[in-house]
Amino acid sequence: MELSSQAKNILAQINAKTKLGDLRKIAGEIKKDHELALELWSTGQFLPRQLAILIMDKKQLSQKLIDNLDNDMKQHHEDERLQLIDWLMANQLSKDKKTISLMETWENSQSSLQRRIFWYYQARLRWVGQTPPSNSEELLSKIEARIEKEVPEVQWAMNFTTAQIGIFEEKYRPRCVGLGERTGLYKDEIVAKNCTPNYLPKLIAIQVAKLKK
Repeated sequence: MELSSQAKNILAQINAKTKLGDLRKIAGEIKKDHELALELWSTGQFLPRQLAILIMDKKQLSQKLIDNLDNDMKQHHEDERLQLIDWLMANQLSKDKKTISLMETWENSQSSLQRRIFWYYQARLRWVGQTPPSNSEELLSKIEARIEKEVPEVQWAMNFTTAQIGIFEEKYRPRCVGLGERTGLYKDEIVAKNCTPNYLPKLIAIQVAKLKK
């Protein structure tokens, strides 16, 4: 794609030292510009793509365009790929009823990134302070049956959803802790000091204790 002078000027402001706060500042000045977002996305570069997500028009995010973005993300190594799809969910997909409806159809998507977002969004519904949705029993049954067979990027999101159910719904807490004990997922994970582990028994205990303070 031939870049406009505006896109070129923005790219000149982005380098290896650019932080997320800098991208948010640039996005705040641009506000919403879907065509510019697609130009920045076309560069294939990680930071311009993060900025592109911030200035996209969520009303124009069709399933076809999301599939194209998804395929493009596969060009990135794992950390960047997961940051991009999670960033898209948090900043765009969760902001509009139409794209929320799309996310809710991705439970069995062929795309592992879209399956990840289905589960990550279910977790998000619980930690943002709302009354937990009524589908926790259904979700737990599916997680119990599938989590050990899933690919790691989806497995993490399922595990995180289980944690949020266990944290915010006491009646399911023993079941969520038990799932972690049975699967042993993340039990041997080494985490940095002051970081929360992903192992469900520890994760749930730590977050519940924080809520009680």
